[in-house]
Amino acid sequence: MKIPLAWMLFVLLLAPSGLGVAQEEGGETRWFSVDSLNAGLGQPPDKVERRTPRDAVRSFLELTKEEDYSAAAHLLNLLDLAPEEQAERGAVLARQLAAVLQRGEWINVSDISARQDAMIEAGADQSARVGQARRNLKLASLELDGQSYEVRIARYRMGEQDPVWLIAPETITAIPKLYEKYGPSWLEDHMPEGLQGSFGKLKLWEWFAIPIFLAIASAVGWVIHGLMGLLASRLPAGLTSVFAQMIRLPMAFITMSLLAQWLLDYVVSFSGVVTAIFRGLLIIILAWGVGLIAVRLVDTLLIRMTRRLVGEIDDSKSRDDRQLLTTLHALRRFVILVTVTVVVIYVIAQVSLFETLGVTLLASASVVTVLVGIAGQAVLGNILASFQISLTKPIRIGDLLVFEDQWCYVEGIYYTFIRLRRWDEQRLIVPVKYFVSKPFQNLSAKNSKQYRTIVLTLHLSADVATLREKFKEFAMAEEQVIDHHKLTCFVTGQHEATQEISFYLMGPETFEAWEAEMKVREKLLAFIRDHHPEWWPRGVVVLSHHDITRGDTPPKRRIRRPATVEEVDETPSPEGEPSSE
Repeated sequence: MKIPLAWMLFVLLLAPSGLGVAQEEGGETRWFSVDSLNAGLGQPPDKVERRTPRDAVRSFLELTKEEDYSAAAHLLNLLDLAPEEQAERGAVLARQLAAVLQRGEWINVSDISARQDAMIEAGADQSARVGQARRNLKLASLELDGQSYEVRIARYRMGEQDPVWLIAPETITAIPKLYEKYGPSWLEDHMPEGLQGSFGKLKLWEWFAIPIFLAIASAVGWVIHGLMGLLASRLPAGLTSVFAQMIRLPMAFITMSLLAQWLLDYVVSFSGVVTAIFRGLLIIILAWGVGLIAVRLVDTLLIRMTRRLVGEIDDSKSRDDRQLLTTLHALRRFVILVTVTVVVIYVIAQVSLFETLGVTLLASASVVTVLVGIAGQAVLGNILASFQISLTKPIRIGDLLVFEDQWCYVEGIYYTFIRLRRWDEQRLIVPVKYFVSKPFQNLSAKNSKQYRTIVLTLHLSADVATLREKFKEFAMAEEQVIDHHKLTCFVTGQHEATQEISFYLMGPETFEAWEAEMKVREKLLAFIRDHHPEWWPRGVVVLSHHDITRGDTPPKRRIRRPATVEEVDETPSPEGEPSSE
């Protein structure tokens, strides 16, 4: 099939024009084309740098620091102002924007792209947009009356001139509103001119104002702490006074945070770095204080329910009561976990410092997270083991355990440790992870009743029937002994001259059973001592191994008697003469 010559010529004519359109569309994605650009300002000075977004922001900050606001106005896109107003209004807007950026949010210039096209480069974040040029960048985000206002910088090109980076018109429109909130405070307006200079990153007056600011907040917190203590001492003894005493510290910190927030809003405003740090810390302190009060409220309710429903912590209470107390402790840990999670989410959502620090802070936070995770393996292991105990409930509050050969009650199950009360009223603190890795005996797993055994070693002549009757008599007389039909007595061992007699009794709980065992043993020993002392074990001396049970007459033993002196003298000597010895 032959293609007509006319069609071939038509395609060749359209190809260059199509290529031109493609190139033009590619340019439109790299900058905004405008017909006029700050016509009322004239030519920018040589010290104004606008080729890259980083150069433009750095140049703006340096010029405003030198108070050369007329030159800084060349870094604003005054598209919405008439040319005759741009020179005067531009300097004012540059001064106001500098004040807003200084106090509103810290801009890290090194995080801004240094490329003319602001292309996204490959780095730690392998985004799908790597290699894509940009013509509009966000520098900061400021909150005002519940709305968010962004400070943006964009790339513009007028005609055939080189494209430049300028503060976007939508940001210029919002500058007066932002200046009302983030502009100089009342204190800064009344500060002497000599203290308005800069020293390092801060102004001279800030070096004096920050310690005073902290001292005022600390003094108010100390006063609130004292007033709460006084209130707790004046309240009637009970849970109300206990709760007031427990929230002294969080109330002090909440008051300090609210006062500092009020001072930053209406009295004093520091530089962006200091303000961001202060506001972040204040939000953390406020959230921590509220969360701690919630935990203290749960603790107070836990104390009340423990006193009303359970009382003293031991296994003499019903299994349901001990189960309830264990559930309350698990609820406390759950409330703490939820509170911490909510506080962390709230802080991350409110603290704008995380947004401005950018990739550097996130990378540092990742490293810190890894280090904390490695260092906190033991703590995390204890917390997970604590939740394992809460779910499986191998022990409950009030259970009696034999842990590492020690009798102890479970007094509390916490995130990282278990508190045990030994029989001698001493407390044993055991890490949860260590506790679950060791075998232990739960004497209250099903019920608190326990068998006790009394073992006596007596002579073979001891009458077991008599001892059995006396044992039942003594055991039934003890209040701690229950289930009398289970009282038993057996011979459980026998030796050459002794026998072992075991007596079995049951008590309602471990310590009462132990006490009953001791008392019954004392009575049995007293009975044998007073009425049958012959039943005590006796030592046996074997004179003969002849078995008399076979009826044989034992052979007579020849006993040699030692000779007397006279018999020795009458003995003839070998020579037939009397011996002289």
